[in-house]
Amino acid sequence: MILNGAHVLVTRPEHQAENLSRLIEQRGGIAVRFPTLEIVSLDEAVSVKTTLDNPDSFHWIIFISANAVNFALQANGGKIGYSKSVRFAAVGQSTALAMKMAGLPVDLVPETGYNSEALLAMPQLQQAEGQNFLIVRGEGGREQLATTLRSRGAAVSYLEVYKRIIPRVDSSSVVEMLLKHRLDVITVTSAEALQNLNFMLGKKNNKLLTLIPLVVISDRIRRQAFDMGFNRITVTDSPIDTAILETVITCVTGE
Repeated sequence: MILNGAHVLVTRPEHQAENLSRLIEQRGGIAVRFPTLEIVSLDEAVSVKTTLDNPDSFHWIIFISANAVNFALQANGGKIGYSKSVRFAAVGQSTALAMKMAGLPVDLVPETGYNSEALLAMPQLQQAEGQNFLIVRGEGGREQLATTLRSRGAAVSYLEVYKRIIPRVDSSSVVEMLLKHRLDVITVTSAEALQNLNFMLGKKNNKLLTLIPLVVISDRIRRQAFDMGFNRITVTDSPIDTAILETVITCVTGE
């Protein structure tokens, strides 16, 4: 088998890790499931329902992630109202898929890039003056999308539907693997997940952690990892699981 028993640390949230783990195992690897993020809903159901039941005050509603779609649905009784006067945008393909599964139209999604920068570069968002945007996202997060749209003359509001926390998991088995040099590759799909990994495995083990090949999904995470001391970092072509798998295979086999 291609991965030949290599141990691959999968740090995705528990509810999002299974597909990547299965792909790794199908190619002969051992997926070490170690969620470094947990996604939980915010207690804002009334606010979410009020906003999403009356979308006509917005020209655009932008979903930042599949989690944003799913937690908005959860808070709003499984549906999101819309009319032809509102256009819907997704930051990436997985977000667009979640929207389609929720019965929402996808009027705008980047073909490549899968981030705020790619969405902002699209022609449909260049002339935003006088338009109202709603960004559905998790608590906190990057400000670039809103900042850029406002600089183009748009009014921008946030609807925050979930938050990220550090999961309560036993890290002793992963620490043991780290100390015995049995981790071959680490996969990380967000900057916060990388920070939490560092914290969860303990400061005294950080040096060992940075020696392991790291697969990340964006140049922004690569820069953060480099600042943390990682020097064997590879960026995937896209954030989808198959692209992560192919990058893992390259790290393990050198091909």
